[in-house]
Amino acid sequence: MELLRFTTAGSVDDGKSTLIGRLLYDSKSIFEDQMEAVKQSSERKGLQHVDLSLLTDGLRSEREQGITIDVAYRYFATPKRKFIIADTPGHIQYTRNMVTGASTANLALVLIDVRKGVVEQTCRHSFIASLLKIPHIIVCVNKMDLVDYSEEAFNKVVEQYEAFAAKIDVKDIRFVPMSALAGDNVVNDSENMPWYKGESLLHTLETIHIASDENHSDARFPVQTVIRPHADEYHDYRGYAGRIAGGIFKPGDKITVLPSGLTSVIKSIDTYSGPVEEAFAPMSVSITLEDDIDVSRGDMIVKDDSEPQVSQDLDAMICWMATRGPRPGAKYHLKTTTREVMSIIKEVYYKLDINTLEKQEENTDIKMNEMVKIRLRTTQPVVFDEYRKNRITGSLILVDESTNETVAAGTFL
Repeated sequence: MELLRFTTAGSVDDGKSTLIGRLLYDSKSIFEDQMEAVKQSSERKGLQHVDLSLLTDGLRSEREQGITIDVAYRYFATPKRKFIIADTPGHIQYTRNMVTGASTANLALVLIDVRKGVVEQTCRHSFIASLLKIPHIIVCVNKMDLVDYSEEAFNKVVEQYEAFAAKIDVKDIRFVPMSALAGDNVVNDSENMPWYKGESLLHTLETIHIASDENHSDARFPVQTVIRPHADEYHDYRGYAGRIAGGIFKPGDKITVLPSGLTSVIKSIDTYSGPVEEAFAPMSVSITLEDDIDVSRGDMIVKDDSEPQVSQDLDAMICWMATRGPRPGAKYHLKTTTREVMSIIKEVYYKLDINTLEKQEENTDIKMNEMVKIRLRTTQPVVFDEYRKNRITGSLILVDESTNETVAAGTFL
């Protein structure tokens, strides 16, 4: 069954948590005891209706303030697809949480309050979605019930967003008018908007085409571990296990192991349910080779026709996540795919103003939640692709050597 990961984005009070609560409630994905707890919480708050946003806002401070602070993950399924939802916060000071939730998403739901139109946070989150190369955006024009389900109000928001979207790089943008509170066009088609001829949100999520989002042309296999069973049956077995990050592998393919540059031929490809004649992203497999060559965790097996970059000087766009900025000369563990090396920040090129998309080259003092282009120098060669080419081999995190804190997440350029 196909899995779709999606994230929510938008300004404070646009109704992100309510929308997800409505999606779970109307698709019958909530247990009775969960629903009962939400009803009791709603009564304690003195509300006339059941507050569905409480299904995702789990922290006490979130419930008290009626805002989302941390990323909340929710899982549900329909007969057509499985879903993982990342409900991310709307406040500017939680930009790093938004980046975390969006980093693995196939699709972003951008919520807009129809009365307010496109605001600063709408632009910020849409830009982050394009920076993280999320291929699909569904713009949910929410709170249509508060403007009497006006087609004119909806068209005005569509016009505003399309004018902004011309500046960002997203292939597929769709618009759905809805009321998360009343349930219009979330799971069920709305009778209040006969002028809208499109599909409901859930129907769009179930049918949107995501199979071609994977990179099936550039073969990438980061080695996670080496399998050497000691059983007599598999006495000479040496398999390299991991998850394919791109492309297609078949027995008989000529391969190169990077960064060493050693070459061999694929002997067999094994899975939990037996050998296969071809494997592709995102399958987890064990590959055996014709030759006994040195391959270990952190190496990458690639096919000769599409080799990635190998370098110790790396340009990256990062989101700084730590409360304190980088210390001069500090060492960081750089983690990308299964490889981990030590690195330092060699140069800061510029900071990106997410509101205006301007590059600030003068002030390079990095603070929390800021997006920055930097150059890293590593102790060993790193195998990578540009992020726009492959989201798995093109992403990285930096971990502070002294505190073990994840201080930045980024993409290779």
